[in-house]
Amino acid sequence: MITNHFAFAQLPPVARRRGAFAFGLALSTLGLSFSVSAQSIFTTFDVPGSAQTIPISINSKGAVIGLYTDQNFVGHGFLRSPGGIFTTIDPPGSVFTVAQSINSAGAITGLYHANFAIYGFLRASDGTFTTIDPPSSTVSTFPNSINSTGTIAGSYVDPTFPARNLFHGFLRTPDGTFTTFDAPGGVFETSVTSINDLGVSAGYYEDPKFVNHGFLRVSDGTLTTFDPPGGSLADGPQSINSAGAITGAYIDATFTFHGYLRAPDGTFTTFDAPGAGKGVLQGTTPQSINSAGAITGASINAANGFHGFLRTPDGTITEFNAPGAAKGTSALSINSVGTITGFYIDANGVVHGFLRSVPGRH
Repeated sequence: MITNHFAFAQLPPVARRRGAFAFGLALSTLGLSFSVSAQSIFTTFDVPGSAQTIPISINSKGAVIGLYTDQNFVGHGFLRSPGGIFTTIDPPGSVFTVAQSINSAGAITGLYHANFAIYGFLRASDGTFTTIDPPSSTVSTFPNSINSTGTIAGSYVDPTFPARNLFHGFLRTPDGTFTTFDAPGGVFETSVTSINDLGVSAGYYEDPKFVNHGFLRVSDGTLTTFDPPGGSLADGPQSINSAGAITGAYIDATFTFHGYLRAPDGTFTTFDAPGAGKGVLQGTTPQSINSAGAITGASINAANGFHGFLRTPDGTITEFNAPGAAKGTSALSINSVGTITGFYIDANGVVHGFLRSVPGRH
C-alpha cells in the first residue's frame, strides 16, 4: 500500500481520480474471466526498480506519465518515452510525487508533497520545474490537466475554510497568470478536472446538500452546469475532448456506477459495459475520451473483479484484460490514435503498466 508521507485518502476526489482510483481499485479485486482481444496489441512495462507502476496519462505521441512506488513505498512520478525510456520525475524537495497529465509537447503537470504541504508542478519538456500555487493557496494545490497550449487546470485549498469554500477551481496560463473561481451554488468544493485545447474546461462542484454537479466552462468564463439523467455525479466529469464532449460516471439509487457521454450540444448518452456489475462500488467508470470520441475506463464486477473497456464512437463496447492480469485491469487514458494506457495486477498482487494499441496505428 501507499503509506509513506502522502495520504491519498486526504486528497479531494478529483486529485485522486486516476492515480489513487487506480491504486485503490488495484488493492480490492479478485479473479478475472474476460479474454484479451485479438484485435489489439499489448505492451506491458514497469519502471526499473519499482514496486508498483501506475500509468495515468498518455499524449498524442505515445509518451506516458504516472506514478511508481520504490521498494520503500515512496512515490515518484515517471515519464516513459514512446521508445520505452524511463525518466523519474521528482520536483526539488519532493518526498512523494504524482505526475497527472502530459500534453502533446511533453509538458507535464502533477503534484508533490514537501514541507507538510501539497504543491502543484509544471515540468517543461526540457526537464525544468516550476512550482504551481494559485494566490491564497497555502495548504494544497492539485493540478489535474494540461492542454496543448500549456494551460493547467485544477483545484486548490483555501486556508480560510470554513469562512469560505474549501476547494476552488483554477486555470493557469503559460505566462503564469491564474484565474480562480467557484461554480454558482458550490459551497464546499469547485474543481476543474479536464481542459481541452480550445481552453474549454469541465469540472464539478458540491452544493449545500453535498451533492456533486458537473459544469462546463468556456474561455470567457461562462459556466454551464449539468447533471446526467437518472442519477447524480459520482466523482465529477473525468475528461473533455477537443470537440467539447465530456465523459464521466454517475451513480443511481443502488449506488451502481454508470457511464455517460455529454455531447457538445448538451445531450446525454448513458452506457454500461457488458460485464459491469450492479450494486455498491460496481458498474462502469469512464476515465478518458479522445478527439474521435472513443472512451476508455474500467468495468467493475464483484463476481470477477475489474476490466478495462473501450467504447468506440459508434457505441460499441469491448472489455479487455492485459496479459498476466490475474487480479484486474484498469484503463485510465486514451490518446488521439486510440492507444490506451493503464495498469493491471498480476497473481502476486503487483501492479504493472500497460499500453493497448490498435494494429496499424502508432
